[in-house]
Amino acid sequence: MAPLKKLKKIKKKKKKKAKDKQKSQSEKCSRKSIPTPDSKTQESDWWNSFRQKNSTSGLKVSGDEEEVFKHFFRVSKKTFDYICSLVRQDLVSRPPSGLINIEGRLLSVEKQVAIALRRLASGESQVSVGCSFGVGQSTVSQVTWRFIESMEERAKHHLKWPEASKVEEIKEKFETAFGLPCCCGAIDATHIIMTLPAVETSDDWCDKERNYSMFLQGIVDNEMRFLDIVTGWPGGMNISRLLRCSGFFKLCESGERLGGSVRLSEGAEIREFIVGSTAYPLLPWLMIPYEGNDLPPYMASFNTKHKAARSLAERALSQLKGSWRILHKVMWRPDKRKLPSIILVCCLLHNIIIDCGDKLHSDVPLQDHHDAGYEEQTCQQVDPHGRTLRENLSKHLHCHEESPN
Repeated sequence: MAPLKKLKKIKKKKKKKAKDKQKSQSEKCSRKSIPTPDSKTQESDWWNSFRQKNSTSGLKVSGDEEEVFKHFFRVSKKTFDYICSLVRQDLVSRPPSGLINIEGRLLSVEKQVAIALRRLASGESQVSVGCSFGVGQSTVSQVTWRFIESMEERAKHHLKWPEASKVEEIKEKFETAFGLPCCCGAIDATHIIMTLPAVETSDDWCDKERNYSMFLQGIVDNEMRFLDIVTGWPGGMNISRLLRCSGFFKLCESGERLGGSVRLSEGAEIREFIVGSTAYPLLPWLMIPYEGNDLPPYMASFNTKHKAARSLAERALSQLKGSWRILHKVMWRPDKRKLPSIILVCCLLHNIIIDCGDKLHSDVPLQDHHDAGYEEQTCQQVDPHGRTLRENLSKHLHCHEESPN
């Protein structure tokens, strides 16, 4: 018979082995039950599943798969893959909690991006978007916000003021298309309408049409790409004040932006400028049209060219709101601190579509004005130097029309 001490040691060893075995099995089980983003159980067929669920959604495009994909997500599959590459690191390394679908699988990066794009493109409720993907409302909320946070950082290079060489190229394009030398872009603003809880309502956010809204101001180039935006300001303020509150205004006033100039054939010099409506002040770097009826020929001619160039900004905002309908529909009690990020990411996506060479369906841009129902504002502020530069430019253009050689 073995000594008592030896028996105790043998029993302890057996207990330890049993415990280790149980722990090992538990870990194996745990590893099996908690999927990872790179797991084989990850969803790779999200598109087929989504298309089947939404095959009767009143589709008005051809049966071509690429066109159907663009109908739902606004981008081609190639551009979709590019967007996934931008945000993949963030969505994989720091996935939000609870992103497991009804089949117990962790959502793939592709499905997360698709959910976010569909929410922004359709403007439908989170519940509705969730149903079309087989996920819950909270998942749509988490996924969309993580996507927006990632895009703000990873895609910011798609929206910035261009380098000097690119500015020269833009000026050439504007002069060729509209006959306006030294023009660097077009500016316009639109209202993003929302409902607010009673505790958050104030006259600042209530605009002249009695809607609660947030402003978005954008400057676009000849391709309708956004070069600069400002948002986050209440819709109750005037557009001219919105301009003056922007960083762009301060840069232009100091000469750090739109600081170049060109000497016209008549000897007068004009500064680089952008074109805007009469809602904006007339400044040395911001040309607005002449007002009034029975204008002299040189003024009327300038207005015609000016209107054609200015329409780029109007069309860009119509395309933005048509593509990303979340900005066009009335938003239900959005977080006003987060809304500027949503607007920015929609502008980034707008530029990515252009940069990647995607073509939107003709029915995507809004058919009416981007601010339908709003009366055009008029600003009476006139800078004397701006008035002189506009006169010089108008007479120069008219002179060249009369003697093109």
